Amino acid sequence: MHETAPSSDASTSRPIVVVVDDDQAVCSSLKFSLEIEGFAVRTYCGPQELLHEPTLPEHGCLILDYKLPGMTGLQLLGRLRDRNVLLPALLITTHPSAALYQQASRAGVLVIEKPLLGEALIDGVRHAIAHEQRTRLN
Repeated sequence: MHETAPSSDASTSRPIVVVVDDDQAVCSSLKFSLEIEGFAVRTYCGPQELLHEPTLPEHGCLILDYKLPGMTGLQLLGRLRDRNVLLPALLITTHPSAALYQQASRAGVLVIEKPLLGEALIDGVRHAIAHEQRTRLN
C-alpha cells in the first residue's frame, strides 16, 4: 500500500511524511489526519516495502511503527541511515519501556505512545520538519 498525496511538486519542495505501519487501519487513519493538516503523505505497510522504494523524499519526516514484520522501527531507521536517508523520525508504539526511550533518544528519535490521542503526533511532525528545514538551511 504505497500512496502519495497528489501534488506535482511534492518530491521537489513540499515536505513529505512517510508512514510505515503494518496495520492498514493505522496507515489510513494517519494519512487522513496528516493530509487534513496539509502534509503530503506516503504510506508503506512494512519495512521491506519502504526499503525497496527507489526514490525516497529528500525533505519531510518518517513515522515508524516500532513493531514491524521482520524488524523494529529503530532497525529500519538504521538501515535507512546506512543508505544516507537523513529524514528526522518519530517512533510510534504502545507501552514503550524505559529502555526503548533510551534507545530512541540515542538515535535522535521522538517516541509517541499509541493510542495517538490529541496533538502529540501532529506537533511532533511539525517540530521534526521545522528542525529538518532549519538544519538544511544552515
